[in-house]
Amino acid sequence: MFDRLRGHLGDGQFRGAMAGWAGSAGTEPTVSLFVDGPNVLRREFDIDLNEVRERAAEAGRLVCTRLYLDEHASPGLIQAGEARGFEVVVTSGDVDVKLAVDATAFVADGVDVLAIASRDTDFKPVLEFAATRATRTLAIAPGTHGRSDALRNAAHDAATLGE
Repeated sequence: MFDRLRGHLGDGQFRGAMAGWAGSAGTEPTVSLFVDGPNVLRREFDIDLNEVRERAAEAGRLVCTRLYLDEHASPGLIQAGEARGFEVVVTSGDVDVKLAVDATAFVADGVDVLAIASRDTDFKPVLEFAATRATRTLAIAPGTHGRSDALRNAAHDAATLGE
């Protein structure tokens, strides 16, 4: 929806419309961003982590930005994530499970917008759960050929990087 809304409004109008959508306390909505590193940070997508943050920040004030990586992540990748303001979570287990549990906890704590950057349909239940708790959802795809229609359709809003 963000892409469609931006297409119909100028940049200033778009930002004004997003600012007009108040969070639970009548202020700018709070946004928690969760990035599925193994599925998004792939050579074929050439993702800029700054763009991921910017797309999520269009929905409100970022209160959490987490990048999930597996134990095979290089020290350079971990450092790059931290340098761009992400809290890097390295797990020896399944990245998807840790991300899903953490995202669900933020929804339960009352975040206004849940943004998930992934192409993995495993996160569809998390987006659906968030919707039942009156949390707006944003699915961020790593590119047109990396977009999951299931995630896009489950989320209230969707963004595709590079567009």
